[in-house]
Amino acid sequence: MSNLRAHLQDLTKVMIVFTICTCVFYFALRIVHYEYERQHRYDPPKGAAVKVYQPVELDWTERLSMFFRLGE
Repeated sequence: MSNLRAHLQDLTKVMIVFTICTCVFYFALRIVHYEYERQHRYDPPKGAAVKVYQPVELDWTERLSMFFRLGE
């Protein structure tokens, strides 16, 4: 009977430590998320920024060929 009681006490200790660690990890993730939410990611660029993306119009056969070659 004492063997079962010792196992239950060990299980209880592990569950308490696991719960505390999970809560600490959760709140740490919330803090990091809050910090990233405050950043303005979509502000217009400052300085002499140049747009480098110019889409090229391809017909569907060329796009399909590129899809199979590059695996996009």
